[in-house]
Amino acid sequence: MQIKLVAAAAIATVSGLAFAQDMVVKIGHVAPLSGAQAHYGKDNENGVRMAIEELNAQGVTIGGKKVKLEIQAEDDAADPKQGTAAAQKLCDAKVAGVVGHLNSGTTIPASKVYNDCGIPHVTGAATNPNLTKPGYKTTFRIIANDNALGAALALYAADTLKLKKVAIIDDRTAYGQGVAEVFKKTAQSKGMQVVDEQFTNDKATDFMAILTAIKSKGPDAIFYGGMDPQAGPMLRQMDQLGMSNVKYFGGDGICTSEIIKLAAGAKSLDNVICAEGGASLDKMPGGKAWKEKYDKKYPGQFQVYSPYTYDATFLLVEAMKAAKSTDPKVYTPFLAKSAYKGVTSTISFEPNGELKNAATTLYTYKGGKKAPM
Repeated sequence: MQIKLVAAAAIATVSGLAFAQDMVVKIGHVAPLSGAQAHYGKDNENGVRMAIEELNAQGVTIGGKKVKLEIQAEDDAADPKQGTAAAQKLCDAKVAGVVGHLNSGTTIPASKVYNDCGIPHVTGAATNPNLTKPGYKTTFRIIANDNALGAALALYAADTLKLKKVAIIDDRTAYGQGVAEVFKKTAQSKGMQVVDEQFTNDKATDFMAILTAIKSKGPDAIFYGGMDPQAGPMLRQMDQLGMSNVKYFGGDGICTSEIIKLAAGAKSLDNVICAEGGASLDKMPGGKAWKEKYDKKYPGQFQVYSPYTYDATFLLVEAMKAAKSTDPKVYTPFLAKSAYKGVTSTISFEPNGELKNAATTLYTYKGGKKAPM
């Protein structure tokens, strides 16, 4: 009996020692987890959590050491100041890499913080082209930027729908202004007339004055640069003003499942045409199978970007494995040389950190469901 107990204790000590030797590697994630955009943030975080759970289940070895991955999730509330504070917190915590942020307005200022502390960040959601303009070696984007999204929508409006007159509204954020500006330039280059330009903000819910002013100009379409918490009520108010025959264009910020709930039965939802970076889920290399797994784990929470945050997490870990190091200074050059076959696409980068061969998909809403065009 005595011998058995000693042997058991010895085994427990050895296994405990082995467990203790697992190196903990933290991956940061930042998105709005509070406020009107929390549904996007939660979806993004779910993608990271799902990836980390799968990687831990597979067992990850980096440089000969067994690794246990952990998420450090921060809330930036879609606010640029909170975004930079969250970035600094992750730098101080010495996370190995960051997935995020969601909004261009938070990602752009945060990118300087990450550059200064030498930690790479990968966004699968922030689309303003200015993000990669400083040329930081720590900034990576795995989704099409607004140059692609805004242009694709304007070309569709002009070439396919043959629309002549458009009004433009934006929410004055880096994302909203950026995508609206690209749409405007492309539309004008195709001979479309911009009959009115109006501005709102990303907290507004009443658009009656803006829409009344626009209605008097008789546009064929409205382009909205912003997010779904504003687009949903705007569609309802368009119905109230008898504008449910006006086409409604927007970027990936409105291209969600949530907009169906926020529009609350508005007829104008049938006129929405929106653009997302990447292929539709059905056409992504691993999209269908991934979505089934996601829905089982997080029923009813899918929005837009979680396949990208999932891929971003795997991408960071693959670069660490290739470099045999979790040190950002060592593995970041390997990240830049990635050719990772992800759920969303094969991910490789231009020298400035933009995704190579980024695809764009247009969507509409049929019978209250989002459908690729």
